Amino acid sequence: MVQKEEPKTVYWLDNNLYLNITNLCSNSCYFCLRRYRCGVGGFNLKLTEEPTYDQIVAELSEVFNRRSWGGLVFCGFGEPTERLDVLLDLAMWTRKHSGRPIQIRLDTNGHGYMLNPGRDVAELLKEAGVDKVSISLNAGDKETYIEICKPTISEAYEAVLDFIRKAKLVLEVEVTAVRLPEVDLTKVEAVADGLGVKFKVREYIPCFY
Repeated sequence: MVQKEEPKTVYWLDNNLYLNITNLCSNSCYFCLRRYRCGVGGFNLKLTEEPTYDQIVAELSEVFNRRSWGGLVFCGFGEPTERLDVLLDLAMWTRKHSGRPIQIRLDTNGHGYMLNPGRDVAELLKEAGVDKVSISLNAGDKETYIEICKPTISEAYEAVLDFIRKAKLVLEVEVTAVRLPEVDLTKVEAVADGLGVKFKVREYIPCFY
């Protein structure tokens, strides 16, 4: 059950802190958790407005030093690179205020370059202190990707492959796919292998009404 409380930009699961910096997304995946739930782990992630950097920092500051977090993850009910500058500033804030090494990871749909034309997204992420990116490929071909992820931008599948190629040059990269009837996971893994990156299967969380 999601707590009946104000939407959160900061939440935690196990030993990781998560930042829900936007609800904007360039995909409309039919299997996305936000289509049928208000949040995870008892936290409401349905934002009523896009939060400012200062609002997120204020919320983050309240919990950042409560314990020794294992990592900080940019992952919520939207695509973090939709707000790239906020993401970068928050990564730098984390590096500045952490008293010990902490892994910073970005969970992304891989559309960052399309959403931020003219910017070297992977290099900017590295410079800001991001260590790792987990990229949702979710399909072994363009047709399946369009069918299940329903992107709002053109050449979206190609954009994900391009992001992977560029990100692996400067960051630790993991490609993921959700276990779905439409998805040939062997084919997705072959794409990841061809790109020279790690592959991980994510289990589908079914909708129960």
